[in-house]
Amino acid sequence: DASPVLQAGRDESTNVDEAQAIQDAKEIYEAGEARWGTDEVKFLTVLCVRNRNHLLRVFQEYQKISGRDIEESIKREMSGCLEDVFLAIVKCIRNKPAFFAERLYKSMKGLGTTDSVLIRIMVARAEIDMLDIKAQFMKMYGKTLHSFIKGDTSGDYRKILLELCGGE
Repeated sequence: DASPVLQAGRDESTNVDEAQAIQDAKEIYEAGEARWGTDEVKFLTVLCVRNRNHLLRVFQEYQKISGRDIEESIKREMSGCLEDVFLAIVKCIRNKPAFFAERLYKSMKGLGTTDSVLIRIMVARAEIDMLDIKAQFMKMYGKTLHSFIKGDTSGDYRKILLELCGGE
């Protein structure tokens, strides 16, 4: 019988179980900040199984218990790919459009473009929340996603990406 984590069964409801949220926050704290070494499985179980509203409540409670932000603790307690994954989950839970806006920005800024990331996000989010992502991109970077793509790509590739992006 696979564990809930391996089944990737996130609770899709919007319910917040107050007592459970407090318990989850305590368990995450005890699995990380409160001990030597980190019990990543406990983090994983809570972050991957609970619903968004519940997790936002857990993050608030965690702040109360530990005196620091969950992201701050993850950075202190973990490193490498594991740290990246946990931070991505938390950012995505807190604000999904901001998470994708940041990924798009990072895929295009500086020298070269990380095409695989750019394509994957533009195609995957086009029908879902592209308007929210574009608004968040503008808020975070002071430029439209459209203008950023235009300045960073060319040819048919640019045409397709701008089509997925929608107008300015």
